[in-house]
Amino acid sequence: MKDMEQTQKKVLVGMSGGIDSSAVCLMLLAEGYEVVGLTMRVWDLPRQFSSPEQEQPDFVLEAKDLAARLGIPHYVADERVDFKDMVVRNFIEEYLDGRTPNPCVICNPMFKFRVLAEWADRLGCNHIATGHYVRVREEGGRYVLHCGVDAKKDQSYFLWRVGQDILSRCLFPLGGLRKEEVRGYLERAGFEMKARGGESMEVCFIDKDYRDFLREQVPDLDSRVGEGKFVDVQGRTLGTHRGFPYFTVGQRKGLGIALGQPAYVLRLNARKNTVMLGRAEDLDAWHMLVSGGRMADEAALSDGNLAVRIRYRSQPLPCSVRRVRNLFPDEVAGDDLWLVHFKEKASAVTPGQSAVFYVGDRLVGGATICSQRGLQAYLLEP
Repeated sequence: MKDMEQTQKKVLVGMSGGIDSSAVCLMLLAEGYEVVGLTMRVWDLPRQFSSPEQEQPDFVLEAKDLAARLGIPHYVADERVDFKDMVVRNFIEEYLDGRTPNPCVICNPMFKFRVLAEWADRLGCNHIATGHYVRVREEGGRYVLHCGVDAKKDQSYFLWRVGQDILSRCLFPLGGLRKEEVRGYLERAGFEMKARGGESMEVCFIDKDYRDFLREQVPDLDSRVGEGKFVDVQGRTLGTHRGFPYFTVGQRKGLGIALGQPAYVLRLNARKNTVMLGRAEDLDAWHMLVSGGRMADEAALSDGNLAVRIRYRSQPLPCSVRRVRNLFPDEVAGDDLWLVHFKEKASAVTPGQSAVFYVGDRLVGGATICSQRGLQAYLLEP
């Protein structure tokens, strides 16, 4: 009986060496869990090595040091090859298809939590824990994500594709805390230096600008794509650009063209290599198309309190959603297409980003913002 209880309290913690995962280890130990640490090495950046003779990046060494100090087992999973094949490749392909990807949304279900689950099985851990600021609850036989209490740190947006098999095993100790509380907890526990540490909000595999990264990974990018045209909303040529992958919807700076007034990227056309420019108000939208939906609670889509986030850190916008028939299969593959009506004006709807739906603080589903071409035709559909 004692062995069974111990197994039920064994948890694998994804350790990044940073503030949040360090606090998670301490909290779970204090709650009586048998903690095992796992650090994933997915992509090496020069700034992660303090000295040239280092064989492992700083964050791995920091996680190892913390594990040794806490007296817990620690493992390192070298996942660099698979990460490049799955996450980085998707990131590049999305840009080359004229979309703006969100790699964390892909990484979490396909890579990070999958690897954690595989290692948890291997090490006899029935629980998985991370430093995400999000809460999970069992409701009606399903595991449902809720926003973290700290609105500035809430990470539910990135987890909408994580399935029930994983959520049923997840512990998110920081979901009910604010960042300053986590720092205070570490200080009181005697980890003052860790508590004062900084944190990165950037894409983990990009050191500077994504455009430089694309050139490094696709050396023939410029010759493959070539110069294209800037056009206005009437399709009239305004000038030339370096290639559509270097632009994102809503971009204003670094366009490389002077029009005598502020101009914004409205739309990308990968097939024609065109970038449409216009005014800030041209980015306003009352509708959008999304596809590839994963609805944890499809009935909630008819809830009058439904709201949607169209990018991380954006405010949820009240909305309504309905399925529509795919009128342009050349633009969007498959029949899983939804029309979202915003009840408040949205701005810069960006294909490739996630649309994540909430009722209150409960995540009820998500989808991918797809091509908006032909949108008017869907508005005429009954």
